Amino acid sequence: MRKEFLVIANLGLAVLIVFAIYFPRAEWFLAIYSLFYAMGFYDYFQKRHTIRRNFPLFGRLRYLLESLRPELNQYFIESDTDGRPFNREERSIVYARSKNELDTTPFGTIIDVYAPGYEWVSHSILPKHVKPQVLRSAIGSVQCLKPYSASILNVSAMSYGSLGKNAVQAINEGARLGNFAQNTGEGGLSPYHLERGGDIIWQLGTAYFGARDKEGRFNAKMFEPKARLDVVKMIEIKISQGAKPGHGGILPAEKVNQEIADIRGVEVGKDVISPPGHNAFSTPYELLLFVQELRELSGGKPIGIKLCIGKRHEFLAICKAIEKYAILPDYFVIDGGEGGTGAAPLEFSNHVGAPGTESLIFAHNALVGFGIRQELSLISGGRIVTAFDAIKRLALGADHVNMARAMMFALGCIQARRCNSNRCPTGVTTNDRYLEAGLDPADKSVRVHNFHRATLEAMAAILGAMALEHPEELRPWHVARRISPSETKNYSEIFEYIEDGCLLSHKPTPKSFVKALERASADSFLAQSLGE
Repeated sequence: MRKEFLVIANLGLAVLIVFAIYFPRAEWFLAIYSLFYAMGFYDYFQKRHTIRRNFPLFGRLRYLLESLRPELNQYFIESDTDGRPFNREERSIVYARSKNELDTTPFGTIIDVYAPGYEWVSHSILPKHVKPQVLRSAIGSVQCLKPYSASILNVSAMSYGSLGKNAVQAINEGARLGNFAQNTGEGGLSPYHLERGGDIIWQLGTAYFGARDKEGRFNAKMFEPKARLDVVKMIEIKISQGAKPGHGGILPAEKVNQEIADIRGVEVGKDVISPPGHNAFSTPYELLLFVQELRELSGGKPIGIKLCIGKRHEFLAICKAIEKYAILPDYFVIDGGEGGTGAAPLEFSNHVGAPGTESLIFAHNALVGFGIRQELSLISGGRIVTAFDAIKRLALGADHVNMARAMMFALGCIQARRCNSNRCPTGVTTNDRYLEAGLDPADKSVRVHNFHRATLEAMAAILGAMALEHPEELRPWHVARRISPSETKNYSEIFEYIEDGCLLSHKPTPKSFVKALERASADSFLAQSLGE
């Protein structure tokens, strides 16, 4: 094809030149042909792309079709239940609820209810009426001076920078309208989180954006006045997140403009990669001292810890430190390895960090085993989009759930998966002023509020159908899962749930926790013995 290109291209050019001489109107065809002729010769001599070099001009079709593949697959090939990370049915329910449109489904389910993995809850002959307004729960231990009455459902961590300012404003206004909370993500507390008056959870990641010195260390003097703002209801220490646990956050250089650089305290036009670990603490005890320091600096507000479960002995080490030093965090956020709204290396997204179900159950068991589960709150995040998703996590051990990508859908996200490129077509994950202008905060804030309200209503309806009055009554045995076409089990049969206090030194240790517990130390995150 490469050799034939020269013959065909030159022959065509010669023919058109002759036609242009005798037929003046042919000059337009000559001009167009010359453009393609130049492109073809560029392909012929360039050395970067083999396909274009061997198949000049025609090779470009391959790259064009490849760029269109995600859209073609999403709109014309995949079924309503095939799409990933979220299928069309899941996305559609968010769109419908956010727009106050009909959210019922006709003609029965399209899910194969006899396929392994199908899940459901059992209803009661004596259903109850549950008001969505009761789906709230206080967050704050006995050591907290200002507990926060939080919605069961809140917005998970998404930074300004990862999201555009219009998206941040829309979520915050929606949170104000619906009386729920928005998590800032590790990108810092921006003006756009504050100007609409919605409740805020300020997250501090490994880079301490918004509360750091020039060397990237935590700065208490910068932290205190912001933490005491009325709209800041809770503070969250992010150890790791589901999309890339142990890696540190990533904000591509394309998104780092002057404003973001000023908010975060970084350089313009350079990738912002947060350190993989914290420098404010290095042991479980030091972590709890940091919790105590933040609680005092914030005036007694709830202080939580967010992490994706990795090495089990490390989480148990935190529990041992709580028992030994009697310093309580007010909550834990357990993120699943399947979470993630922005940029992450493929290997981390696919293969690092325990999934949400296993992580939540383990963390719940650990806190129960140390007898501190009732002293603090447990929040679950990572791929939660429907009311059933939320009910399931609450049944497995959570007190609250966080949603991120579902809220992005409510803003208009179409799952284009360009969040890391600054070219989001819906203006959600970009600070490009032309793309961002397409997202109207006034309109989208109402959609965020509508989605939150409708999801709570759906949760309340499911609880009522189960004859329960509050999520606190949910238990693992309320959720059933098909193991095979002829076998089903509930989650208390699939996973182990241990007894209260059984991980304390004077009680027999469950076999599944023996090795991890032996390796855990209240004074070090390092393993204390070999093997797990």
